[in-house]
Amino acid sequence: MARPNSNENYLLLSATAPHLRSPLLVVTRRIADAGCHIVESRLASLGEDVVLNVLVVGSWDAVAKLESAASRMEREDSLRIQTQRTQAKPTQSNLLPYLVEVVAADKPGILTQIAEFFAARGIQIESLSSSRYRAMQTGAEMFQAQLTIGIPGKTHLAGLRDEFLEFCDSMNLDAILDPVKF
Repeated sequence: MARPNSNENYLLLSATAPHLRSPLLVVTRRIADAGCHIVESRLASLGEDVVLNVLVVGSWDAVAKLESAASRMEREDSLRIQTQRTQAKPTQSNLLPYLVEVVAADKPGILTQIAEFFAARGIQIESLSSSRYRAMQTGAEMFQAQLTIGIPGKTHLAGLRDEFLEFCDSMNLDAILDPVKF
């Protein structure tokens, strides 16, 4: 692999570890030791594991140093690591950021149907968090999701909101679709 001239080489690193040994400290220390910078990161406890996704940037040799440290982290720190070279996310100034929140009685396929609704309209899901929980008051199994979507600027927003709320009504979902305010 030829060395790029740019100082902006990107690496996506995913680390998984048992809940009692979160990968956060080990991975962030190795990133700093390699001379890379964290662009974005996400950490979540999923089941008995903790998953850390990190996008890092650095010079070609710093990123290569971090890639070689990945096998040491697997061996020495008992982490499961995956790495992949990537690029910076292209600017998408034509997309409007909107927040979608959904709550409903849990049933299989809710998330798939929500994703299909947006995909059919050319709307990207930028981030997603969902969970299943037992309602404290009734004990019912519930589903909740929070999505950030990118709506193309040419989209008629009132029409989209109406379509989405009609879709949610047909599936018995309680939902909102609001602009991101930050």
